[in-house]
Amino acid sequence: MMTTLRNARSALVSLFGAVALVACGGGGDATAPVAGAPGGGTSGAGTLRVALTDAPACGYDHVYITVDRVRVHASSTARDSDAGWSEVVLNPAQRIDLLALTNGVLAELGQTPLPAGQYTQVRLVLRPNGSGTPANAVVPTASGAEIPLDTPSATQSGLKLIHPFTVQPNSMADLLLDFDACRSVVRRGNSGRYNLKPVIAVIPRTTTAIVGTVDPALSGVTVSAQKDGVVVRSTTPNAVGEFVLSGLDVMRSPFDVVLTANGRASAVIAAVPVTSSVTTRVSTTAAPIMLPTSPMGVAKGKVLPLDVGAAVRALQAVGTVPKVEIGHDNADALTGEYALSLPRDGARLAAYSTTLPLAFAPQNASAAAYTLEAFATGYVTQTKGVTVGATEVVNDFTLVLAP
Repeated sequence: MMTTLRNARSALVSLFGAVALVACGGGGDATAPVAGAPGGGTSGAGTLRVALTDAPACGYDHVYITVDRVRVHASSTARDSDAGWSEVVLNPAQRIDLLALTNGVLAELGQTPLPAGQYTQVRLVLRPNGSGTPANAVVPTASGAEIPLDTPSATQSGLKLIHPFTVQPNSMADLLLDFDACRSVVRRGNSGRYNLKPVIAVIPRTTTAIVGTVDPALSGVTVSAQKDGVVVRSTTPNAVGEFVLSGLDVMRSPFDVVLTANGRASAVIAAVPVTSSVTTRVSTTAAPIMLPTSPMGVAKGKVLPLDVGAAVRALQAVGTVPKVEIGHDNADALTGEYALSLPRDGARLAAYSTTLPLAFAPQNASAAAYTLEAFATGYVTQTKGVTVGATEVVNDFTLVLAP
């Protein structure tokens, strides 16, 4: 379970922290706002529309989630039983394969009228697993078997996402939920069970996008837009190598575009700009991005304490770019084990230019050198420098609670 991260198109979302997701096209029944729902005091009414997308998953053929409804409230501290909630209800609840939503594909969850004003809290409500076909399940690669996902107890009241947004009178407020399946599914030892540790982001829809093409012969490709070493969006190319990274915030422009693939050196395109309503192209079908073969090294170990949602990522300096994320793995909930397969050859770097194809140059100074970063919510992040080689490099971490 190794790789990098996140996704795009016609506006996406990079999400952190809540559960599941998916949806129906066009939306199920939309309920009217609850009487007295606070909307910040602005007169008039608008409409809220919600859609879902996904980033690539690592090590799974399918990740199924069943969403029951989306709830919104003006207060960030409102409890499930408080008055003032408005809902987009999916009737019936929809079971969707998240992995069908990669590379910019959106699933419309529905819409509902809302009093104009400021809203803060969004909750995603999932159906719990019952008898018969599980509402939430995962199919590990090549296994062919559906395994129920153990979901957080909060799923029945809704997983809480704090994301302020404004509904203007007589207008549409668009929210896009980006579900990171790769970072949201956690192994539980050899028990054959998996936990859902939802990682979701919420953002407005935009038409900003970075697009390009990679060699379609490559396998296990992940393309991500990163800012200061943090994945903002990621996706997997389609069958002919085309990829879309959309929904990028123009206020955070430029972004570093990072490409990884099985058995290949990584590639980085530095400082790719994005502009509102404009598509930025970094490669073409006639001249796709090629990644040279590379021997791989393995960085592995354990993270304690167990079952706290810990993860490890591998960062690398690539020429003028101080750090990019090359790999990520969730620590096993029962054993704490993680494993990252990382290129030993130097990454290739290109500066963005409107003149294509871009010129990539190998960055051998940092070949095989990485910084491992172990982290979990509520704990102090720990780092260790490693150099991967022909033999596995083992590093264990013991996280301590944040003060």
